[in-house]
Amino acid sequence: MTVVLAVLVALIFTALGVTKVLALPLARELATHSGFSVTAYRGIGALELAAATGVLLGLTQPLFGALAGVGLLLLLAGALITHLRNKDTLRQIAPALVCALLVIGYLAVLKGIL
Repeated sequence: MTVVLAVLVALIFTALGVTKVLALPLARELATHSGFSVTAYRGIGALELAAATGVLLGLTQPLFGALAGVGLLLLLAGALITHLRNKDTLRQIAPALVCALLVIGYLAVLKGIL
């Protein structure tokens, strides 16, 4: 179960991070909507890529996985705050909520809670 969740989390955040780092059109649009510069959004993408790497490293070094998961939760808390600040709809907020629940599940399995 840990491997499946780790790979899923890593794939999702690799895709999100690459989109932001490359400043693809959707990322540029979301950065503007969120009130971030493209440079700042690229920085968020780099953090997502680093966390995805940490989650995969967590398969052999659980401490790295746990730290990466906590880092992702902090990024997602920031995303949720930004969505609420912008008065986004539930449809716009839902991906961040789902990702947060997925990361919480990953951390719970990693720690043996689930």
